[in-house]
Amino acid sequence: MTAENPEPTDGDEQLLRNVAGQARERAADEPLSTDSLAETIGFNVRALRQQHGLSVSEMAERIGLSKAMLSKVENAQTSSSLSTLGLLARGLDVPVTSLFRGADTEREAVYTAAGNGPMITRNGTKAGHAYELLGALRGQHKRLESLLVTLSQDSDAYPLFQHPGTEFIYLLEGVMEYGHGISTYRLAPGDTLQFDGEAPHGPTGLLELPIRFLSIIAFPDNTYH
Repeated sequence: MTAENPEPTDGDEQLLRNVAGQARERAADEPLSTDSLAETIGFNVRALRQQHGLSVSEMAERIGLSKAMLSKVENAQTSSSLSTLGLLARGLDVPVTSLFRGADTEREAVYTAAGNGPMITRNGTKAGHAYELLGALRGQHKRLESLLVTLSQDSDAYPLFQHPGTEFIYLLEGVMEYGHGISTYRLAPGDTLQFDGEAPHGPTGLLELPIRFLSIIAFPDNTYH
């Protein structure tokens, strides 16, 4: 199943694919990064083609390449000549340099060893409520906040949070009641809750302590927190 032929084959009905990205098989002894330039060009060509709403066949006809050659470019199976890059850039209506975007940039990743994330204070933090930041990227990727929340002490009142964006909670340990707007959900280990952060939300009852859960918040663009 591809972006150009979305009809599922046998056994594909339950398979989800991210057509905006790319994937390929890698041998066990192959390093993660091989021909990074070809892969970068292929990724950018595919993404730009899909932005234009064109299939591989339509794009190939538009720029004067064979469908097989365009497919090889997108899948990093060939090194593009200067003339091919020129055809691709003109067909996609972008500068040639756009096809190399990301080739000379080291992509950021943050590793946090177990128990070593910095402890942070949130609005409404109480005794026995601990928030461990599991990692934070910089720049535009700072839109995602990942926390390990531990509630080890009950209290008479619980904080209610409100923030832009979407939050996802995965309960690891304990049992709690969690409110969102006018609704209340009982969460046990393995339960999840995903919700709009604009509504007031937070624990409303700590039923079995200690409670530990992952909280992942995706903030909208241009949101600072």
